Amino acid sequence: MKTTVTRLLILAGILLLSIAITNSVDARDSVWTRIDSGLYYADFVGIPNSTVGDSRIDILRIDPKLYRVEVKMVSENKGPSLTASEWSKQCNLLAVTNAGMFQADQSTHVGYLKHGGHVNNATSTMKYLSAAAFDPIDTTLPPFRIFDLDTTSLDYVKINYRTVIQNLRLVKRPGTNVWSQQDKMWSEAALGEDKNGNILFIYSRSPYSMYDLNHILLGLPIDLVAAQHLEGGPEASLYVSHKGQLIERMGSYETAFLPSDSNDRFGSLPNVIGIVKSSAGAPSSGYK
Repeated sequence: MKTTVTRLLILAGILLLSIAITNSVDARDSVWTRIDSGLYYADFVGIPNSTVGDSRIDILRIDPKLYRVEVKMVSENKGPSLTASEWSKQCNLLAVTNAGMFQADQSTHVGYLKHGGHVNNATSTMKYLSAAAFDPIDTTLPPFRIFDLDTTSLDYVKINYRTVIQNLRLVKRPGTNVWSQQDKMWSEAALGEDKNGNILFIYSRSPYSMYDLNHILLGLPIDLVAAQHLEGGPEASLYVSHKGQLIERMGSYETAFLPSDSNDRFGSLPNVIGIVKSSAGAPSSGYK
């Protein structure tokens, strides 16, 4: 009798533990809407609220094992700059965001940028301490990683990954806000990495200082470990069109440039980050 009771208590304990674990996982993932396998979307309200707009922050979570990154550049395509939605439709990209800030020639990326065999800008920018890397040459390396260039050299990243995008750092691994508070604020498009190595397209139309935005992002249930700035103000863009899900986000507010929430159209972008589904067994970026 004693043995039977003991066994029942053990089984009950295991069942309760299993339910608790399941509920914990469900609670963590309940904020995400599944668009497709390995592709999830969530939106949050930033706290503290922005002084402009609805304070909404949109995040697209992408499994780099199931989707490959394609960087599209006018320097390679030899065509005009396009909006995020136009890049998506012309190049069959499921989602598109900015690749980063660009120079006055409306073509050249501000930091180092290469994708496969095409180098848009071979010159690095010393103050840009973040490099996003995709498609490793050695397949034992992570398919995606944001490197801190004060701990890992850009030369290492360039040698080991076929796609490298150097940008201004927002969050240093493993989750440190590196910005000081400032009065300037803007709509923001950012690129993040979570603790599981997923790609995060991050977007906020409502303007924040980068200190405040980083603080908000690190407090959200997205497991952010690193992030880099892509673009601010009216050119900050996020476009997703896949499986009936359409997300169209364009920025507006930027201190001393466009201090209003009035912009209602996508800006033209010379360089963008897009995603497509990976083919089974194919290299993650399509390059040999």
